[in-house]
Amino acid sequence: MARYEEVRVSGFGDFCGAVEQHRDKTIFVYFTGNKDAEGRSWCPDCVQAEPVVLEALKHIPENAVFIYCQVGDRPYWKDPNNDFKKKLNLTSVPTLLKYGTVSALCPFCRSGRGAHCC
Repeated sequence: MARYEEVRVSGFGDFCGAVEQHRDKTIFVYFTGNKDAEGRSWCPDCVQAEPVVLEALKHIPENAVFIYCQVGDRPYWKDPNNDFKKKLNLTSVPTLLKYGTVSALCPFCRSGRGAHCC
């Protein structure tokens, strides 16, 4: 049996649905750039951070939920009006956070504002 549940989503709507579905659990979220057909993100920092984040999952609490969220392609992410930026105040990818807190979880988490971001 897995120590935690992993949920993979793409886009803001799917992210909100996953959070709602698991709202009674401890949720960790990794926001990253979308991947291409070869499985590589357009975001070089995301490519570099992913192995570190996946290794850190060994320390996630039992019964927690890990949401792996692709935020969109580069043009969507760069749009200052995208939902991740407007509604979550997310300022960069990659970002790893414990949902609902203001605690930084790893050095790749660069957002310094927002109710749901570190």
